[in-house]
Amino acid sequence: MKRERYGSLNATHIRKSLYRPFCQKWLYYDALLNDRPSSFDVVFPNSKTDAENSVIVVSDHGHRENFSVLATMTIPDLHLLASKDGFQCFPFYTYAEDGTNRRENITDWALAQFQANYGSEVTKWDIFYYVYAILHHPQYRERYAENLKHDLPHIPLVHLKEAFLVGVRIGRQLMDTHLHYEQAKEYSLKWVENGDVPFSWRVEKMKLAPDKTAVMVNVSLTLAGVPQECFPYRLGNRSVLEWIIDQYQVSEHKRSGIVSDPNQIDDEEYIVRLVGKVITVSIETVQLVNELAQAVRMEDWIDETVEAN
Repeated sequence: MKRERYGSLNATHIRKSLYRPFCQKWLYYDALLNDRPSSFDVVFPNSKTDAENSVIVVSDHGHRENFSVLATMTIPDLHLLASKDGFQCFPFYTYAEDGTNRRENITDWALAQFQANYGSEVTKWDIFYYVYAILHHPQYRERYAENLKHDLPHIPLVHLKEAFLVGVRIGRQLMDTHLHYEQAKEYSLKWVENGDVPFSWRVEKMKLAPDKTAVMVNVSLTLAGVPQECFPYRLGNRSVLEWIIDQYQVSEHKRSGIVSDPNQIDDEEYIVRLVGKVITVSIETVQLVNELAQAVRMEDWIDETVEAN
């Protein structure tokens, strides 16, 4: 106000954002109104770039919770895990602020290092997928746990081209699974309906059964048969299913009285379907990470590292 800077409503500023893991919310993205918008003016300058750009979001150095990584095609929240931990983003593309002048964010120098080791056919997308795979690797996280608390990730190269190609393939599958989770096939859960009350899709606050085998959607519907194989996939200190249960609930902001309601009028089944989809995503992620751990071992890494950014 002192500077006499005024804002005006602009519908193009209404953008999807990744507020919590696998939980998108609408964001009014405006340099005047958003505190510390970081570099997203050149990462996701407009909604068109959301359709083509991808970013790898990783726990910033100094994190207190478990190291986490997730890919997204929308602006992520700085505190993605609802804690004091911040996150850093590594995009594949960057742009001018008007969305033009798209350029790859992986340097030609980095490409030359990978091509020298694995062949001239290696692309920058291959490197991006390989990085995403290694950041999920259990042995990588265990060996460099202390390093990751004090520095941004450094990515080890592997001895054999075959191991690199496995990393590329699994990284691509992981990224595709995480970016397109809403298109995942629903896991087949058993619907248990309460005939004593009218059926409803509406979610006020879901609950996970104490033994974690069922999700109570509301008083009329329970989803039973939740597989325990989905819970090892965790972001921070929660499984993905627990993130969905925590975030998809009706809440009221005490000071303003504004109600946040995740139920969609035009798609009232969305939340129930999402539960099945994230279970599938979680199981597939666990399977892919296990495959990666067996196919690419710590002994395959060489001493030199290439910075992830």
